[in-house]
Formats: sequence, structure tokens, C-alpha cells
Amino acid sequence: MSTPGQATAAGVGRTLTGRIGRARHLGLVVALLLLAGVGLVTVPGNFATSSNLVSILALAATIGVITVGMTFVIIGGGIDLSVGAVMALASVWATTLATQSYGPVVMAVCAILVGTGAGLVNGFLIAYGRIVPFIATLAMLVAARGLAQRMSDRKTQLVHPDNQAIVDLSTTRVLGLPLLVYIFALVVAVGWLVLNRTTFGRRTYAVGGNPEAARLAGIDVRRHTMMLYAISGLCCGIAAVLIMARTTTGSSTHGDLYELDAIAAVIIGGTLLTGGRGTIIGSILGLLIFTVITNLFILNGLNTSDQLIAKGLIIVIAVLLQRRGLRSAT
Repeated sequence: MSTPGQATAAGVGRTLTGRIGRARHLGLVVALLLLAGVGLVTVPGNFATSSNLVSILALAATIGVITVGMTFVIIGGGIDLSVGAVMALASVWATTLATQSYGPVVMAVCAILVGTGAGLVNGFLIAYGRIVPFIATLAMLVAARGLAQRMSDRKTQLVHPDNQAIVDLSTTRVLGLPLLVYIFALVVAVGWLVLNRTTFGRRTYAVGGNPEAARLAGIDVRRHTMMLYAISGLCCGIAAVLIMARTTTGSSTHGDLYELDAIAAVIIGGTLLTGGRGTIIGSILGLLIFTVITNLFILNGLNTSDQLIAKGLIIVIAVLLQRRGLRSAT
């Protein structure tokens, strides 16, 4: 149970989140509807099909799970640049012959443990080693990608046919949707509950809003910070299982630039880069906006370079709107 001091430390972030969050969510929903309108006008025969909508959700699922973990980290005042590389490492480790010989359950557990372990290393270096999050996670990005390349000898490792249960997560459909979409939805639901209905969530807002005030309120800031990065790593491990299901492979090239997509989605969703404010729902809406934009560019045969430029402009606009919103709120 949180103390009155902890509740006070978290109060500013949670109040701003409640006041501004609903309006921002509405704006993001409107943006999604406008993008859907663009799709219906430009590619009416392709955009609104059930197969394309399922494709959008399946594409969003892997990055979406990572985005949930990234939301926790950024609300807590940190940043994690290593998520894509950690996911790649987890997928490679899980698809080695030694791991695959034990079956699909062990493969999934292996991926999750590798991701969580990498997250704990990040958290320990940042919380107890007092290394700046940008530097610590950048080092993990390089090291994890290099270790994945070393383990796989820069080769793509296929999921063995005996482990079809992994692939079934992508091919098996319930009510028209692949199982991996339901896993994504479950991670989002659990993340929302933890962030909004538990003491851990309140402490996350407090640590991100004012670490010193949180410490004085009795929160073990260092331990909490380490746990936030462990959550991010856990989400990377789950995402590794999903990417193995979608591609039937483990590869050191998986997750390239996923960290940028996840951070961008979190920013678009209204989470402050300085910490203390944000929502899971906002991050997922931001992710869906980016996923739909990517889908529209593909369907319209537009250059991927233009897509990156458009995403960059959206990020800049979102940050400018954040600053304006904070000034008006204060």
C-alpha cells in the first residue's frame, strides 16, 4: 500500500495525465479516422479489406508489445535504446539447435528469460552503476546485436517443423484474428492494469515526475528503476516469440530500428520524455497511427524514404504540441 507521501509524489503526473490524456486520446482517434479516410479515398479496393486490417494489427503486435515496456521506462524518467537488439538476441537464442531440441515451450521461456535478463542488466547499470540511460542502453544495443550475430554466425535460423506451435501463433486464427494479436491485447491490458491500478504504477509516475521527492516519500528509486527496465526486457522477450511466429526465424537482423518506432509511438501518445506523465492507451494509439501510415505508403507504392521523412515530421510536431500543452497546463 502506498503512503500519503508516495501519493503526493505521483500526484502531479497523474493529475496531468488525467486532465490532458482524454483530450489527447480523442485527438489520436480523430487522426486515425482521418488516416482511414485517406486510405478509403486513395486505395478503396485494398485498404478496407479484412485481410489488410488483420495485416495492420499483426504488424502492430510485435512493436506494440515493445511499446508497452517502453512506456513504463519513459514514464519512469528513462529511455531504452536496446529493445530491438535485445529482441533479436532473444529470437536467436531461442532458435539455436540446443534450445529448439527441448520444444516450443522451452523456446518461448528462453526468449522471455533472455529479454528479461538483458533488461535487468540495463536497470542495474543505470540504477546502481549510475550510468546515464542513453549510454547504458546504447551499449546494450551494440553488445546484444553483436552477440546475436556471433551466436547465429550472421545466418538466419529457422524454426524447426517440430516446433510448429510457435508458428501457430501467427497462422491460427480465432474470430478472424491471429493468436499473436490476442497476446498483444493481453500485454496491453496487463500493462494498463499495472500502471493505473497498482502501487507499482503510482510509484512509476512518482519516480519519473520527481525522483528526489519519490525517494523522500519512501520509494526505493534504484530498485524501482531496475524493475522498469526488467519490464522492458520482458516485453522484448515476448516480442521475440511473436517475431519468430511471424517470420518462422530467429535472426540478428530482427528488430532493426524498432527502438525508434517504439519511442516515436510513446511520444505521439503523449508520454513526456522527461517522465512523470503518459498512458498505455496513448502509446498504443500512437503506434497504430504509425502502422497505418506505413500501410498507406505501401499500398500507394510510395517511397520508404518519404515515409521516414513523414514520421520524423510527426515526431517533431508531437514534441512541439507537448511543450505547448505543458505551458498551457501550468
